[in-house]
Amino acid sequence: MKYDKIILGAGLYGLYAALRCGKKGQRILVLERDGGALCRATWINQARVHMGYHYPRSLSTALKSAGYFSRFVQDYGFCIHSRFDQVYATSSSFSWTNAAEFRHFCAAADIRCDDVPPSRYFNPGMCDGAFLTTEYTYDAHILRDWFIEQLADCPTVKIEYNAVPTTIRSQEENWHVEWKTGSAQAPFLLNATYAGVNDIHQMVGFEPFPIKYELCEIILCTVSPKLENTGITVMDGPFFSIMPFGKTGLHSLTSVTFTPHATSWDTVATFDCQRRSGGACRPGSLYNCNDCPAKPESAWPYMSQLARKYLKEEYGFEYHSSLFSMKPILKASEIDDSRPTVVRQYSNSPRFVSVLSGKINTVYDLDEVLDDEC
Repeated sequence: MKYDKIILGAGLYGLYAALRCGKKGQRILVLERDGGALCRATWINQARVHMGYHYPRSLSTALKSAGYFSRFVQDYGFCIHSRFDQVYATSSSFSWTNAAEFRHFCAAADIRCDDVPPSRYFNPGMCDGAFLTTEYTYDAHILRDWFIEQLADCPTVKIEYNAVPTTIRSQEENWHVEWKTGSAQAPFLLNATYAGVNDIHQMVGFEPFPIKYELCEIILCTVSPKLENTGITVMDGPFFSIMPFGKTGLHSLTSVTFTPHATSWDTVATFDCQRRSGGACRPGSLYNCNDCPAKPESAWPYMSQLARKYLKEEYGFEYHSSLFSMKPILKASEIDDSRPTVVRQYSNSPRFVSVLSGKINTVYDLDEVLDDEC
């Protein structure tokens, strides 16, 4: 079957590309290795719609996040949870950023930063500054359902689930892709597989992205009435965040130290747990960590202890469940904690483009490369 574009991955970036081009009448095929859309990183993360506060050591990342914030909220307001106080705080110890530096950073990025007494939220001596900010969360399941409904009205777009590419090759100005139950070809291949980006590069022989991989846990919590309408992030260092998880009524709990359970610096993700997965996962073919029989034990005891060390007792929370996913991070980001969105073209005829981004509201970086063809 011949298409105008084949898109690998039915996360946000893949579905956004499919809808943008499908609305213009292009024939689009989306291949997703899981049984549904938005089953991995788009769902299993903090659900933060970034305004840039998270990156005080990378002004460029902050400016990019802030620049797209309003557009994303306007386009996808139906899945946004905004009716809560989002508090950022700087730790009194072991932080890369103090209160004065955070105020200066927010001023440079032109983003809201209203001082509040640290004693309102934190135990004595734990934080040297606390700030009310403007930052929201999104609900991935509501977003998924909207995209599926929109794509159902695009007769030229097809999504194949449980479709793991077995062969990808270029021939006569087209990419030929085969999977267990089918095959297709197109002059344009978009690799939007996120953690699987280098798995695809390995199949076609392109240079890999210089990334490391973290096997991460997002803990979902029930919270006290005092915390119900509040999100709290202590930064910049080995600290934590607890914030509303979309519109689920739960909060996500993460920490810089304990959210990553294991790290791989190999070209494709290579972990000890893959040997215990019963063949489901292997280097070069990443299974969904959340469904894996070899996923790790929860780090709840450590994350909860860290958060309770900082938070006043009335901001209570209890364990509900855990979600696991694979997170790729550019190795260069180790220096300044930057999170650039990378859209890179590897060939022109046939065209091959890969995208790597850990922030949902920078999906608009795809527009230029998509509109060049649509």
